[in-house]
Amino acid sequence: MIKNPKYIYGPIDRYVPASLNFGEFVLNKIQENSDTVALINGATNEVLTYGEMAQEAMNIAVSLRRMGIRKGDVIAVSSENRREFWSSIIGVICSGAVATTINIGYTNDELRHVCGISNPKYIFLSPLAYKTHAKIYKTLPYLKKIILFGDDRPANVVLYKDIAVPSDGANIPKGGYRLTENVKFEEFLPADVDGTNDTLFILYSSGTTGLPKGVVITHHNIVTLCSPNVAFPPLKGLTITPWYHTMGLVSTLGGFTRGTTTVYLPKFDVDLYLKTIEKYQVSQLTVVPAVLIALCKSKSTYDTSTVSVVYCGAAPLYEETAKAVRDRFPSVQALLQGYGMTETTLAITMNWNPEKIGSVGNVISHTIAKVVNPETREALGPNQEGEICVKGAMIMKGYIGKDRKEDFDDEGFLKTGDIGYYDEDQYFYIVDRLKELIKYKAYQVPPAEIEAVLLKHPSIREAGVVGIPDPAAGEVPLAFVVLQPGVTLTQKEIQDYVAERLSNPKHLRGGVRFIDEVPKNQTGKILRRELRKIAKSRKSKL
Repeated sequence: MIKNPKYIYGPIDRYVPASLNFGEFVLNKIQENSDTVALINGATNEVLTYGEMAQEAMNIAVSLRRMGIRKGDVIAVSSENRREFWSSIIGVICSGAVATTINIGYTNDELRHVCGISNPKYIFLSPLAYKTHAKIYKTLPYLKKIILFGDDRPANVVLYKDIAVPSDGANIPKGGYRLTENVKFEEFLPADVDGTNDTLFILYSSGTTGLPKGVVITHHNIVTLCSPNVAFPPLKGLTITPWYHTMGLVSTLGGFTRGTTTVYLPKFDVDLYLKTIEKYQVSQLTVVPAVLIALCKSKSTYDTSTVSVVYCGAAPLYEETAKAVRDRFPSVQALLQGYGMTETTLAITMNWNPEKIGSVGNVISHTIAKVVNPETREALGPNQEGEICVKGAMIMKGYIGKDRKEDFDDEGFLKTGDIGYYDEDQYFYIVDRLKELIKYKAYQVPPAEIEAVLLKHPSIREAGVVGIPDPAAGEVPLAFVVLQPGVTLTQKEIQDYVAERLSNPKHLRGGVRFIDEVPKNQTGKILRRELRKIAKSRKSKL
């Protein structure tokens, strides 16, 4: 009954609808803005309004029910960012089914693994996703139908337009599911759900340290996140974050509930990105640090004076990068870094204070956080590093196929696996992943700290650090470095550069390896397991 003085409590200030049905919630929100442009493809200039999105979503929901989909069935969507994605997702949700989004870049083994977690009954695919993985999908015994975006109709597939657009009466597919007229909003009712307990999404952990796990997100989780107490201005935003990833999926859904216009690009290209900002007078950017670094080091000259807000997440934002962003985008009034994970629906902290550079901010609404000693599980006070643990209204229900006791403590806190601390003002700072700390003798060395120093070197474009076995010390740091074009650096020069700036346990005793690109996932997180594979191969670019 008494608050723990070592726990950090977020505000209790969000109000959610009584039904907790996210399909009903999001459909009502987007219908309110039916004449507003929801999406602009910055590469093709294609435009989609909220009214068009809502109409296709309702048509899809009714068609899916006619095809036999029922509450609790799982339907997957695998696509690069394109217009059909969102009507598919919202239509699936309104049908009462569970939506799962699948990374188009998965290997065959990863694809089989995640599909084996969620067992989708139907799947929506872009032509690229179909071309890449159709052979695998056709071998999955639980997958009954493939629904394909675009106009080409391979054998035994249903086209998106068959269920999203009414037929003119000709060439109606067998089965009787195709509509002959649009569903009317005033006559449509999303499927009933138990919002507190029913699954809305099955998402997948990033898999930076192992195979992805199936994360169960409820209607309550998402409705709470999309019901902020603050009225955010509807700034025109630009995103390249894949929508199949939590950061792109949930943040964009949140924008839809506020009626914002989002410009998107299917893939990242520095020149096109800057050109798109100028062309569409973009006000808000949602990016990962790796993108910010690339933009800040670009020599392209475009008018970016309309950018006033930059949201950054998924990986640490270092002070040097933050300063470079303000030079590149001089009109930026707020550079906001957050901290979250798939398991927490989106952010669990957000930094609104420009004086706290490097911090991921304060705990958000309806969330409680604590920092504990990884060994004793004792709660720690300010400026003491330990594992961050959180609980609240936006924390996942659990992992599919795993006992909650493995990932939640006795008080119901999710063990994040991230090492960090909070200061006297209750601002949090992330040090590194618990599993990625390098165990050098009696010291725990955070790879991210060494990477931050390496990235300050003007000749280094990218850097990644892992620990490698050492018979005397246990592990020693090894750096993988991508140089800027046309420059040369030796291993010793880089080792000396780090040694001058960091304490003895953090020196690059494992050496330096020169590579063409540091492997990352779609949100910019370094894939250290891939770096460890390269380390074992003993091969290098130079």
